[in-house]
Amino acid sequence: MSAQPTDDPPPLRKMSASYREFLLERNEILRHKWIESEKAGCDIGFEKALLEWVIRHRSAWLRERRPLVELPREYRRGSLV
Repeated sequence: MSAQPTDDPPPLRKMSASYREFLLERNEILRHKWIESEKAGCDIGFEKALLEWVIRHRSAWLRERRPLVELPREYRRGSLV
């Protein structure tokens, strides 16, 4: 009996760090889209929400996340081999 492939994504713990960060950022964009759509009284669309979020919020979001996401020592400034 062989395992059948599924369309379910792998558990978060098995995904790469980059993909986890992408999913977290995407979630923030979708949250922004929902909030701004509620304010506007209609769906503002993903593209508009993405552009607004990047311009208004991404830098601060990354600054807040940076202490939570530590790079391996070999990738830190001055120590790349």
